[in-house]
Amino acid sequence: MTSGTQPAAAMQAAVTRLREQSSKIIVGQERTFELMLVALFTRGHVLLEGVPGTAKTLMAKTLARLIDVQFRRLQFTPDLMPSDVVGTTVYDLQSSSFNLKRGPIFTQILLVDEINRAPAKTQAALLEAMEERQVSIDGQTMPLTEPFMVIATQNPVEMDGTYPLPEAQLDRFLFKLKVDYLPTSEEVEVLRRSHHGFDAHDIDAAGLTAVLRADHVASIRQMVQTVQVEDGILAYIANILEATRRSGDLMLPASTRAGVNLLRAAKTYAAVQGRDYVLPDDVKELVPPTFSHRLVLRPEAEIAGLDAETVLRHLLAKIEVPR
Repeated sequence: MTSGTQPAAAMQAAVTRLREQSSKIIVGQERTFELMLVALFTRGHVLLEGVPGTAKTLMAKTLARLIDVQFRRLQFTPDLMPSDVVGTTVYDLQSSSFNLKRGPIFTQILLVDEINRAPAKTQAALLEAMEERQVSIDGQTMPLTEPFMVIATQNPVEMDGTYPLPEAQLDRFLFKLKVDYLPTSEEVEVLRRSHHGFDAHDIDAAGLTAVLRADHVASIRQMVQTVQVEDGILAYIANILEATRRSGDLMLPASTRAGVNLLRAAKTYAAVQGRDYVLPDDVKELVPPTFSHRLVLRPEAEIAGLDAETVLRHLLAKIEVPR
């Protein structure tokens, strides 16, 4: 098993340039941004969970600018209708015909702010686009332009007037990433940049340079398919799935699709690190963001103060790691 192959080196070079450019904008959220890149190259979507003001929107805008793709932002509200997301047909009196008015979902990177603010019917308007990369309006099916990615945000603290995402909707997200407050030293750097004129609403002034185009993303996705996975890694993932199903703390364990998503993400993560093979540590690193939003805890586990990530850490500590 060797590293340093040409595809892996090309992948690492692209990621290095993305990190260098993103550092002009993003402070202290490097791991979150890296996992957003992993999701993009895996053809996955991301749910960012954090209180307002922790750079969730800024990271999404930065990613879109560095990839040089279309970007749109959609604020979910309680009165938002499905047609406000996907679009609708409008009757034109002059031509006596119906014309298609496309919604904001017809883009490449769609930022859905406060996704849990809209009712389930509007949330469900995203399902077909996220799973099938297409939109159906009045019986007409239209493909979305690749790369297509949904980055959604939600506030974990404020619950008034919110509609929790159902399990089927959560399952469409490759990762759920928690965006926390910054350490003091990094917060000082944010304040320093603000003092010297940085404006998060005007990222063009930071001199960002697009690193990749849409066709480059497609090439990287093909590179990821060449990453090697040994049988021991496959068995390791299967053992993790089985462990969630045996856990007395979980009412809804991880599904087979969760395991497939973990495998795909681990291959991309290995490539981002400059390797053409997956290590057990790649899998362990990605279990929490890939599984945590797909699990449902038993009431007694919640009363005991457990959360999904804690349960996963306990399970991983008991599973034999392949050599």
